[in-house]
Amino acid sequence: MKSRAKIAYDELPYPTVIVVGGGFAGLEVVRGLAGQPYKVVLLDRQNHHCFQPLLYQVATASLSADSIAHPFRRTIGPMHNVAYRMADVQRVDPERKVVETNIGDLSYDYLILALGSTTNFFGNRQMERTAMQLKSISQALDIRSDVLQDLEAAISASTRDERLRALNFVIVGAGPTGVELAGALAEIRRTVVAREYREMESDMMQIVLIDSNDRVLKNFSEKSSTNAQHYLEDLGVDVRLGDRVVGGDDERIQLSDGGMLETNTVIWAAGVKGAIIPGLEADHNEQASRYEVDRTNALKHHPEIFVLGDCALMTDVEEWPRGHPQVATVAIQQGQLLVKNFVAKASGRPMESFTYRDKGSMAVIGRRKAVVDIGKYSFGGTFAWLLWMFVHVIQLVSFRNRMMVLFNWGWKYLSWKNTIRLIIRPYIRRNTLVSRPFAAQE
Repeated sequence: MKSRAKIAYDELPYPTVIVVGGGFAGLEVVRGLAGQPYKVVLLDRQNHHCFQPLLYQVATASLSADSIAHPFRRTIGPMHNVAYRMADVQRVDPERKVVETNIGDLSYDYLILALGSTTNFFGNRQMERTAMQLKSISQALDIRSDVLQDLEAAISASTRDERLRALNFVIVGAGPTGVELAGALAEIRRTVVAREYREMESDMMQIVLIDSNDRVLKNFSEKSSTNAQHYLEDLGVDVRLGDRVVGGDDERIQLSDGGMLETNTVIWAAGVKGAIIPGLEADHNEQASRYEVDRTNALKHHPEIFVLGDCALMTDVEEWPRGHPQVATVAIQQGQLLVKNFVAKASGRPMESFTYRDKGSMAVIGRRKAVVDIGKYSFGGTFAWLLWMFVHVIQLVSFRNRMMVLFNWGWKYLSWKNTIRLIIRPYIRRNTLVSRPFAAQE
């Protein structure tokens, strides 16, 4: 016998809106359409929302995974007109208005694609096979295990070369993710490694940050870029600009200047590209790897399909001729406007065009070290660090998440310790290395 909640949802006489992706944009739409005259279905291959800006802290053992994740069903539970299905979307058939998934075909009246982005390796097939990525909680946990396994492997290494290779951590890409990750690893070297891995010299641990641009945080102001590089170098990070990784394997990488670096761990944070689903090729811009949309975020060939965030390409805006930046604030604002437009549509009112309000950029490098750009103002240091923490805590989905993050940050600040250094799920590479003692335990 069906429950009342399910009967009530199944019998809703509203147009069906399928939202694919529960990231910033998708969750904004689902929340906004709750209680509105639409029958909403949220599809995502994960059963939780992930707060991606803090993934690097899960990867560096500062936060637990559940601190930055929130189950979808807890969010949509009170929403009588919203349902969730854990599904992997395989194709869209716009002629039949059907979304093909691994759990079957689902029909829609309106389709909203908030697919997010994937890692962009810029055609580097070798790095695509061997480098680690940081786009999901599972990948963050892989990095955490890999780093901790490397530290243990270094202790038991039989030769100095093996130890140095295990302690060389290479990050490719000096955008916010790369810079924040490098700073966090450098603090681990300064505190945890120096105090708890007494059998080896902490200075043997090297963090190398590589970027082909001429400065870190290329999209920030020059002042913030200069401050960020100063903070990184003060923490002992080896910043290599104007260079790029052209190949490598599980034990070394090759640089464009002809040099080689021996390393077990390469983390690729060099760029992103929009996630794409087959079936909408008419609106797909292959060069940008994004879908071309109009000012209301609707596909130009299929106006009943809307695309938000990282995979949306809106080029008819004078300030952004190459499309908006692939950042969370764009996705959130597009989601908010789309909700407003759907409410207007239900009342017979016209839809509004999207205008991006740039609220600034920020990145944290370490304890009391951060940079912030807001309009024409750029500043760094302790105040920027406190502002970064405030903004990120406020943006977390639930009160529980906020309290967990604040508690962990407070304890880390007072104790100088990353407390969640547990190898729960050992990470195994495709080519298992003898120097990794945990590899055979899974």
